[in-house]
Amino acid sequence: MKSNTINKKEIEKFSKIAEEWWNPEGKFKPLHKFNPIRISYIKENIINTFNLNHKNAPLKNIKILDIGCGGGLLSEPMCRLGAKVTAIDASKKNISVAKLHSKKNNLNINYLCTSPEKLKTKDKFDVILNMEIVEHVADVNYFLKTCSKLLKKNGIMFVATLNKTLKSYIFAIVGAEYILRWLPIGTHEWEKFLKPEELISIQKKNDLSVERVDGMKFNLLSDKWSVSNDKSVNYIAKFIKN
Repeated sequence: MKSNTINKKEIEKFSKIAEEWWNPEGKFKPLHKFNPIRISYIKENIINTFNLNHKNAPLKNIKILDIGCGGGLLSEPMCRLGAKVTAIDASKKNISVAKLHSKKNNLNINYLCTSPEKLKTKDKFDVILNMEIVEHVADVNYFLKTCSKLLKKNGIMFVATLNKTLKSYIFAIVGAEYILRWLPIGTHEWEKFLKPEELISIQKKNDLSVERVDGMKFNLLSDKWSVSNDKSVNYIAKFIKN
């Protein structure tokens, strides 16, 4: 029985560049470009699922757990939208960067240096965000199983990751890391990418049923990301807890 999903090598990799999290022109530039589409996708889907209609704080009182939160690039916008955010990361450096940044911005986010299996909480969450994290964990089955235990009945889990295709190898690794140098070389390991059907079958075992799977596509000309039918590289899946 695995009791740990932390991949030490991955944690070290991201800890080394933790100071860069909030620099839109730094090592996390691709994430800064990716962020607006992630935020609007998550927000719209939460509002529609829970039939929310709060004008000023669209996600008022929604309890969100942001897993592998890094420097807080998603945690902060979710908090600004009115959600009660708990955000966890296994890297101490990431958490200290995130805490500092949210303090500067007067945002009340519960940042913890931990992993899902070690999170001590009596609370269950309305929404769990697993964004660009499953391709970095040691044991994806155990990781998702642990996450699902933290989710309320009828709660939503979002999983954004990379498809295991030849195209994803060419675009996400050869293109993004070696040619365009958008990401540090070694950021991704293709073996850890997951096909949507693999992800869906893992989630089924955890009592999570898939509601939708959408592709996310980057347009080089407009320099923007958009939701797409093309799931061959990046995709995001929305699951509901049965």
